[in-house]
Amino acid sequence: MKTKFNILLLTLAAAMPLVSCDDYLDTTPTDSASDKLIWSNYEYAQLQANYMYEDIKLIGVYGTGYGCSRDCSIGLSESLTDLFKYGGYNYTSLNRIPSEMAYGGVSTLTNGYVDTYLGAWGTMYSYISTANQCIANLKKFGTFDDDDKAVIEAEFRFFRALYYSVLAKRYPELIIYTDNMDEYTKDKAASPVADAYELIYQDLTFAGKTLPVSTTPNSRLTSGAAYALLSRVMLYAERWADAKYAAEQVMAQGYSMPTDLETPFTNGGEGAIFQFCFDLTAQTHQFDAYYSPGGDKAAYGNPVSGGYGCPTQEMVESFEKADGTKVDWSTWHNVDGTNVTPPYAELEPRFHHTILYNGAAWKDRTIESFVGGADGWLEWMKGDMCDGKSTTGYYLRKLVDENNMFADGAKSIKPYTFIRYAEVLLNYAEACYMLGETSEALAKVNDVRTRPAVGLPALTISGEKIMDAIRQERKVELAYEGHYYWDMRRWRLAHTAFTGVRAHGLKIEQNANGSFTYFYVTVDDQDRNFPEKMYSCPIPESELDNNKAITQISIWN
Repeated sequence: MKTKFNILLLTLAAAMPLVSCDDYLDTTPTDSASDKLIWSNYEYAQLQANYMYEDIKLIGVYGTGYGCSRDCSIGLSESLTDLFKYGGYNYTSLNRIPSEMAYGGVSTLTNGYVDTYLGAWGTMYSYISTANQCIANLKKFGTFDDDDKAVIEAEFRFFRALYYSVLAKRYPELIIYTDNMDEYTKDKAASPVADAYELIYQDLTFAGKTLPVSTTPNSRLTSGAAYALLSRVMLYAERWADAKYAAEQVMAQGYSMPTDLETPFTNGGEGAIFQFCFDLTAQTHQFDAYYSPGGDKAAYGNPVSGGYGCPTQEMVESFEKADGTKVDWSTWHNVDGTNVTPPYAELEPRFHHTILYNGAAWKDRTIESFVGGADGWLEWMKGDMCDGKSTTGYYLRKLVDENNMFADGAKSIKPYTFIRYAEVLLNYAEACYMLGETSEALAKVNDVRTRPAVGLPALTISGEKIMDAIRQERKVELAYEGHYYWDMRRWRLAHTAFTGVRAHGLKIEQNANGSFTYFYVTVDDQDRNFPEKMYSCPIPESELDNNKAITQISIWN
């Protein structure tokens, strides 16, 4: 990578409004200043740290404001699985390209293609460079209170760990740079990814021990956020004891899960550990506009058609009944149609929090995802744009703000919850299982399942069924929060689960008497394919051209 770095200076032109769940971080600089002046002043050093809070959003679900993100630049990463479908056929990142990538054709999954849509090398190393510069300057020029310096350093190290975690789940080897700026040379060899995980561990452990303890999502990172991220990343590293340790630190800080499912996705909501929040006067996103049901355009004036991506029948069938039993969906696997209404009302609360279906209550109306309904249905490959219609018969409810009536156009202010307590409990459960502590693992799975907001019965299982339950709970509890695709990759299950299969939906037709006929339809025009080389991403050609000490990952040669 290039050895030239962009040094952050506090200039008026560079002012960027950063947001929090309580007060907005004041990032308005006062004047240009030398590095020595910037880093000798606590308030200025805080402003430098504030710039990096923007990266939480860029790496998360909301991304550029409409569903793309640094973690997957073609919309929600679930679209690369059988759980989500973008319905339009235009060749864009929120229409046909996610399906094209999921199909995994030989002419498609090339080095350049995968690097463009799934890679993160250049962006993350740019961020890492900035974080390292800031840490180095803080150590060199910082003359303010040592405790304040430690907190600022902990923030920078959290972000460095975050950036490396994005890379570590993609590449088997990484170039390791720290705040020793002498390490930046034109040609630098890669190290095993285990070295990156060790740096992440050191950074997040330091941050967890240094940052303030608070169970309320607020304007700055907390100890809980650092340990929670550590519990996540150590699962990827297969460092089970470290993942368990990190989760235990979070659990000891007094976090809890609320009695409803929506609260962790609201500003400062209980159950959230860290959030990136928005405000109409500072910064907004357009997630609601892109993912709301199509009928919101006529009903409330959504300036975007909505319905770009929709849950599949496979996602619907992943949910249990409210009593913990399974639904036999064979009646609705009928291509010739059935007049029997699907048992949506019998499904557990997380289904109703996650998915909108034909007849579901939404705002002050009822969803009409049938052919010709207010929301409508679109056959896959039959429309360049979805125009708000669902290809699957369903719409996304989770993450979409039901209170947004589009009074401010496409602007949305629903916060992005970067990490929450339910995930930490499941991280703990998986770590315990891998350590052979199966009773502890099952207990945490049941804590997630049986809490009042969900109300499912406790499981009484043993052996491998506990790991199956952990995977099931992660699939439904964390649905559309950006985990499933990456979980299946780290479990090495993607090449079988996402190969030789097609996703499905229900085409719904209204009969003359007002009843409905449900037709089981495929929403793919070819089988999906996940070749084993997709367990890593290729190193971009630009890096190979500029760095003669690194070679392409062998499977991508």
